[in-house]
Amino acid sequence: MAEIKLSHLRHSYLPNPSGPDDYALKEIDVTWRDGGAYALLGPSGCGKSTLLNIISGLLTPSEGKVIFGDQDVTTLAPNERNIAQVFQFPVIYDTMTVRQNLAFPLKNRGVDEATITKRVADIAEMLEVTEMLDTRAAGLSPDNKQKISMGRGLVRDDVNVVMFDEPLTVIDPHLKWKLRSKLKELHQRVKATMIYVTHDQTEALTFADEVVVMQDGVVVQTGTPVELFERPQHTFVGHFIGSPGMNILPCDLKGDHAVFEGHDIALEGPLTAREGAPQIGIRPEYISLASSGLPATVTKVADVGRHFVIDAMVGNTKLKAVSEHTAPDAGSSVHLAFQPDQTRVYRDGWIATEAVK
Repeated sequence: MAEIKLSHLRHSYLPNPSGPDDYALKEIDVTWRDGGAYALLGPSGCGKSTLLNIISGLLTPSEGKVIFGDQDVTTLAPNERNIAQVFQFPVIYDTMTVRQNLAFPLKNRGVDEATITKRVADIAEMLEVTEMLDTRAAGLSPDNKQKISMGRGLVRDDVNVVMFDEPLTVIDPHLKWKLRSKLKELHQRVKATMIYVTHDQTEALTFADEVVVMQDGVVVQTGTPVELFERPQHTFVGHFIGSPGMNILPCDLKGDHAVFEGHDIALEGPLTAREGAPQIGIRPEYISLASSGLPATVTKVADVGRHFVIDAMVGNTKLKAVSEHTAPDAGSSVHLAFQPDQTRVYRDGWIATEAVK
C-alpha cells in the first residue's frame, strides 16, 4: 500500500496543445493517503477515465508526476506499478472455479501454496462465497461474478492501490446496495488504499471517506461527503450532489446581502473579493415554509416517502424546498424562509462568501 500523489498533472490528446480547452485534464493536484477509501466522482466526459488510465500507467501524462509513496512512477508500465483493478465488467475466467480465479493473481506471482490457500480462504470468507469455491465461474450470477472480480483485486496484500472503475454499472439495482456495503466492509478489513471511480453520487458517498469531484477536466472540490453536501465550493458540486440538487438562483448584491426577486437575503457571512456574475446557492433542505418571508406559489408537490419536495415560484424564478412532515397543495400561496448560515453567494460558479465560525 502507498500514498498516491498527483502533482501538477495535465493531459492533452493533441500533439501540440495551445490552450486550456485542448486539455482533457486541466491541472490536477491530489493526494490520497495510504489506506484510505476514496471516490473519483463526475459525469461522463469529465476526465475520470483519463485520470484513472494515468494512475494505472496506461497513459503517460503530458505534464506532471504520479508518485506512489516516495517513488515517481510517471513513466512506469502498469505491471511495474503494483496495482490491482476491478472493471465495469467482471474480469474472471469462466472455465475456472471460484477458488482458481481467486488464486490466479497469487499463482502468477509465484506465491507459495500455503499462503495462497490461506489468502483465498480469507477473501472467500469476506466475500461470503466460501460455499461456492469449487463452483465454475460460468454458472455464477452477475453480482457473484463481480464479487469474484473484486476478490481477485483484493487477494494480493502487496498492492499499492486497488482501483474500481464503475464496478456496479452492470449489477441489478436491488443488488447494488449489497455490493456497496460489502465493498465498504472489505475496505475496513483489508485497509488497502482504494480509489472508486463512478458517475453515481450514491455509490461515491456511501463508499468513500473522501470524494474528489471533477468537472471538465478540473477538480472542483475534494472533501468528505458531509463537506460536499454542507458547503459546496462550486455550484456544480451543489447541483450534482444531493437529490434534489442545490437551488442556484439569480441575484444582485447589496453590501453583504443578496437581493433575490426584490427581497434582501441574509448570507452565511461576508462576501469575498472574488469577481464574476453572482448567484445564490441554497439546498432545498434549508428552505422552509414560514409565516412570513418570500412570497411564493406552489406549483407541484412530490411525496418521496421520507419527505415532501415542493416546487415553487418566487416571482419569475423556480426553486425547490423540502418539508419533512406536511406540504401545501399545488396552487397554494406560501411564504418561504432561507436558513442564513446555509445561504451563500457564488460568482462564476465558485463560492464567494466566508463562513463565520
